[in-house]
Amino acid sequence: MILSGKEIKKRLGTDVWIDPFNERQLNPNSYNLRLHNELLVYENNVLDMRKPNKATSIIIPPEGLVLNTGTLYLGRTMEHTRTEHLVPMLEGRSSIGRLGLFIHVTAGFGDVGFNGFWTLEMYCIQPIRVYPGVEICQIFYHTIAGEYENYISNKYQNNSGIQPSLLFKDFEE
Repeated sequence: MILSGKEIKKRLGTDVWIDPFNERQLNPNSYNLRLHNELLVYENNVLDMRKPNKATSIIIPPEGLVLNTGTLYLGRTMEHTRTEHLVPMLEGRSSIGRLGLFIHVTAGFGDVGFNGFWTLEMYCIQPIRVYPGVEICQIFYHTIAGEYENYISNKYQNNSGIQPSLLFKDFEE
């Protein structure tokens, strides 16, 4: 089952933490998250799964930044979230998708116990101007059945910013 917007608000501070929280961003069954002003872009055309890949930081100015096709941009939410006893999920907003900007190319599935900022894998099918603070995606929450363990990760948990791929750590184990 997916939590309603009213239930999300009711569970703030117990199962759901969204910081900062603005009731205006609350929807009937989700909450809109905003785009931070920093993006990362990988420096190399060929990325290696077994190695850290260098990335360059780009700041989105108040007048916006044009994203180009053929480039993967990593962004992050302005909001820090934490979830207990629920499965957080992230999706792009339909208004954003209708402009040809994909927000979470493959990784919108969260884990019970996730605590941090959401890194956004952004890709556009035609050039588009984006702005810091735009409500870019939405988080929603599923209930979970059965026994489970909270998410524990040495890669993405308790992050403080944009997280490039840390897949190379899987090869170290």
